[in-house]
Amino acid sequence: MRGLCLNSTIVRPGCFVRNDALEFLSHNGKSRGQNAMQVSNRRVSHYIVCGKRLFLRSRNFDPLSIKNRFAKCSEKIVYSRVYGSPPDVPVREVHVQDGEDNEEKSEVISDSSETTQDIVQGSIRSWGDLPPRFKLILTTALAFVICNMDKVNMSVAIIPMSHQLGWNSTTAGLVQSSFFWGYCMSQLPGGWLAKAFSGQRVLRAGVLMWSLATAAVPSTARILPLLYLCRLLVGLGEGVSPSAATDLIARSMPLSERSRAVATVFSGLNVGSVVGLLLAPFMIEHFGWESVFYAFGLLGIIWCLLFESAVGSSMLGNGPTTTEPASGTLYSSGSENGSSSSQNGSLRQKQLESAVVSNGKPHSLPQASTSTDNKTPWKAFFKSPAVLAMIYAHFCGNWGHYTLLSWLPTYFSQELHLDLTHAALVSILPPLASVAVTSVAAPLADSYISRGYDVTLVRKVCQTIGFLSPAACMAFAALSPKLNPWMDVAILTSGLGLSSFTFSGLYCTHQDISPKYASVLLGITNSIGAIPGVLGVALVGIILDRTQSWTLALFAPSIFFYLTGTIVWNIFASSKPQTFES
Repeated sequence: MRGLCLNSTIVRPGCFVRNDALEFLSHNGKSRGQNAMQVSNRRVSHYIVCGKRLFLRSRNFDPLSIKNRFAKCSEKIVYSRVYGSPPDVPVREVHVQDGEDNEEKSEVISDSSETTQDIVQGSIRSWGDLPPRFKLILTTALAFVICNMDKVNMSVAIIPMSHQLGWNSTTAGLVQSSFFWGYCMSQLPGGWLAKAFSGQRVLRAGVLMWSLATAAVPSTARILPLLYLCRLLVGLGEGVSPSAATDLIARSMPLSERSRAVATVFSGLNVGSVVGLLLAPFMIEHFGWESVFYAFGLLGIIWCLLFESAVGSSMLGNGPTTTEPASGTLYSSGSENGSSSSQNGSLRQKQLESAVVSNGKPHSLPQASTSTDNKTPWKAFFKSPAVLAMIYAHFCGNWGHYTLLSWLPTYFSQELHLDLTHAALVSILPPLASVAVTSVAAPLADSYISRGYDVTLVRKVCQTIGFLSPAACMAFAALSPKLNPWMDVAILTSGLGLSSFTFSGLYCTHQDISPKYASVLLGITNSIGAIPGVLGVALVGIILDRTQSWTLALFAPSIFFYLTGTIVWNIFASSKPQTFES
């Protein structure tokens, strides 16, 4: 790409340039006529302002990769919203690198004065010292903690509820699976809403919905249709949270930090499982099973009230308004041949100046596009082998995860003959192992990517470990009927802990292939991935009532899907960026 001259217009540090400014920039300096059209056709997604020059980069450019040679630059990087890129951030250093079809290239290596290294070294000592993007990630992770607390509370409370209300395994399975009815229904709408209205708004609305519905469970427990409806509403609220979080991560975190960001947010689910399984038995024994739903619902309501003040308004919509062209190109030219419209210099200068926004917050998220012309390329999604592989892998992984999450307390209670408290405590071990594995797997994946390893290879290896490990452990447990019960617990804990490698595999691929449509893609894959929650959880109860076999009801289906998911993933998965509009 050729550098575009800004002529006499100086873009100062602290300013933001909207996409529509490029129509005027492209007709000045070196880039005129056909050259400007070539720039447009290349679908550039990033550009850097340094002094009086504006440098363009291709859509594969990772603006926050760390390189070896640096040149000082105190100007500003400006992100295009064409591919759903991260927000505008300060630039401290720039790497100048030769490349194909480029006269000049610049690459940002730092997005703020506060970095992950600063946190590790202890220079950041309070919440206020954290960079805004870290505040956003940690607060989102807290929402996911509450999310799984409200999910696992039923898997513990179902035991005393079944005894008190006279439910069999089939009814208990239907009560637990009703959550996933709503969870499945809200995935695609959640992805669309996150893209249209921004992830933070959708996340806050979802937390409020599931929290209110959770608090309403005790009053509806004796009327099954109403109880199903309450749990369905909990699922609806929680169903939008993955897409909302994916939207936030795609727009706020660079590729070099993305695995850790995804792992941090989604590991909140494991932390929530641990906290929920710790608190629920104690509260049930001392205050009754109703207290769990009241208390956990209240936590979500408090989170909603404190979210904006904790993160800061600068991260929640006060950033520069960006224009997102419908076609996916960087700008919409006035004519097809790229020739300049007949406007005088003073008018063009005013238009350019009006495109420079000088009062934005340097750390704020770009606002979601409100363009009515921007159509989601649904057909292109379902024609992509990589997307289809993501869909099937998500289905397979969730079959094992949801069925085990819902039935492990009951399994441990029946197989180990434990009371409610001890069964729940044993059920904590797999989520704890997942947290431990995630803390190692995510930095490891990021380190290999930053060292130049192929992103697709890293994602495939992580996903393979995350699928084959639980499959092998379940097979061993199922084929060893005389196994010591506590050895059974250790094996299942190890397998489910290693399954957290998927957070650095499948769950990063949505952002890898298309930051612009990351939330929509996760909505698609999570919609299909929620089906095991509806069918699988209920099916376990039905098969268990008929066969009294945990191997047939719980382990065998999960092993099958883990194995076939591994095969499909390694054949078709890819993390290469895709332009679905073309």
